[in-house]
Amino acid sequence: VQLQASGGGLVQAGDSLRLSCAASGRTFSSYRMGWFRQAPGKEREFVAAINWSGDRTYYADFVQGRFAISRDNAKNTVYLQMNSLKPEDTAVYYCAAIRGYGRLDYQADSYDYWGQGTLVTVSS
Repeated sequence: VQLQASGGGLVQAGDSLRLSCAASGRTFSSYRMGWFRQAPGKEREFVAAINWSGDRTYYADFVQGRFAISRDNAKNTVYLQMNSLKPEDTAVYYCAAIRGYGRLDYQADSYDYWGQGTLVTVSS
């Protein structure tokens, strides 16, 4: 599957953004999806994950209820709604996919496919 992330941009602290990740192929619903991010000079970190049907989600602790992951299998798209953005949320955000119907995973090494990333910059 090929993944194309979009929706990043420059916003102010407290603003919202919705990232999208469009997937190619006919089997999108058989993939678990995740969002990761990488800030300058830091390692890539897990943000959120969602199962194939969208009824189970998993978030990093730092999200603290501000972000929401969702998916529309009819549109082959996964979303990350980000609210109350903070300057420390500034990073390149990546979507990723794991084949199959297993447990949700926060480890980047578990993901089989990656999008190219979209830059989110939050100014103070």
